[in-house]
Amino acid sequence: MAATPKGPQKVRLDFNIDKQVYDDFARSCTKGGYAPNILIEKLMKKYNETGQI
Repeated sequence: MAATPKGPQKVRLDFNIDKQVYDDFARSCTKGGYAPNILIEKLMKKYNETGQI
């Protein structure tokens, strides 16, 4: 039996962020049709590729 490839691994980030700032960010993400974690993943990927935010 062949081994199946592992799926993508997830890493949990733990940061202290001001509640008001997070609420505004989550609200903006929702208005744009994104989940906050998806937006963060896209920003991190772009930063790793280009070195710019």
